[in-house]
Amino acid sequence: MRAEVLLMRWLRGLAAKMGLAALALGIGVQAHAADLMGQPTPGGILLQPAASVLKHKAIWFHDWILFPIITIISLFVLALLLICIVRFNKRANPTPAKWSHNTLIEILWTGLPVLILMVIAIFSFQLLYAYHAIPKAGLTIKATGYQWYWGYEYPDQKLPEFTSNYLSEADAKAKNVPYLLATDHAMVVPVHTNVTLLVTGADVIHDFGVPAFGLKTDAVPGKVNETWFNAEQTGVFYGQCDQLCGTNHAFMPIEIHVVTQDQFKAWVAQQQAPAPAPSAAPPATPQKVAAAAAAARH
Repeated sequence: MRAEVLLMRWLRGLAAKMGLAALALGIGVQAHAADLMGQPTPGGILLQPAASVLKHKAIWFHDWILFPIITIISLFVLALLLICIVRFNKRANPTPAKWSHNTLIEILWTGLPVLILMVIAIFSFQLLYAYHAIPKAGLTIKATGYQWYWGYEYPDQKLPEFTSNYLSEADAKAKNVPYLLATDHAMVVPVHTNVTLLVTGADVIHDFGVPAFGLKTDAVPGKVNETWFNAEQTGVFYGQCDQLCGTNHAFMPIEIHVVTQDQFKAWVAQQQAPAPAPSAAPPATPQKVAAAAAAARH
C-alpha cells in the first residue's frame, strides 16, 4: 500500500514538473521570434521561423496537433510502465493473475489508435492539399541537382541555367556568411510572388529543402517534381540537399535571395545583358612582325 502512495505522490510531482515544462515551452515559443530567420539557430530546439504560408501551416500542424498527441501518449505509456513496475513486481505481487484476455482493453487499444490516426489524417490531408494545390505562377524556376551543386534556370525570363556552388571556408569568412550554407550564385526571387519550382536531378536523387519556406522536394533523374512557395518578406534564406546523394552530399547548399519587385527586375536585366565583347587585339607593329619572323627562322 505504501508503494502505491509513493507512486501517486511521484506522479503528482511529475505532473507539476510537466506543467512547468509546458510553461517553459510556451515561453520558448513566445521567444521564437528571436531565432535566426532563414538559417539554423545555434542551440535552437524549435522549427525554423516561417517565411511562407506553407511553413506557417506546417508549424501549426506540428505545435497544435502532433506535439500534444505525442506528449499525452508518452505520459500515458510512462504512467502505465511505472504502475506495472511498482504494483506488479514480484515482491508486491508474488502470485500473478492467470487471465490472458480482456475484451474491453483489447477494444480500447485497437479503437483509440485508430481514432488518433483519423484525427491526425484530417489535418495532415489539409496540409498536403495546401502543398499540392499550386496557385497560378508569378515566376517559374527550374532547379536541377547535380553531384554536387545546384543549377537554376528561369524559363519565363529566358535566363539560361547557372550553377550554384558552396563557398570555401575562407571565402565564407571573408564575406561574413555561414559556411556550408552560402553559395557563389544564389537563386533570386521577388517577395509576395507565387514561385513555382520545378525540381529534377541530373545524375542521382537529390532533395531541394529550404526549412523557412517549408520546402522539401525530391530531385529525381528523369522526373520533374513541382512545388511552390510565396516568400512573405525579403532577406536571405538557406537550405540544403536533404537526400544522401554521395560523398559530397553536405557540400551542395541552397541560398535564396528574396528581393523587392524592382530589385528583381534589375537583377533580371543584369543577367540578360550581353557579355562585353572581347577587346580587339592591337595591330601588329613592323617591329613585332620582324621579331616573329626571326623567331620562326630559328
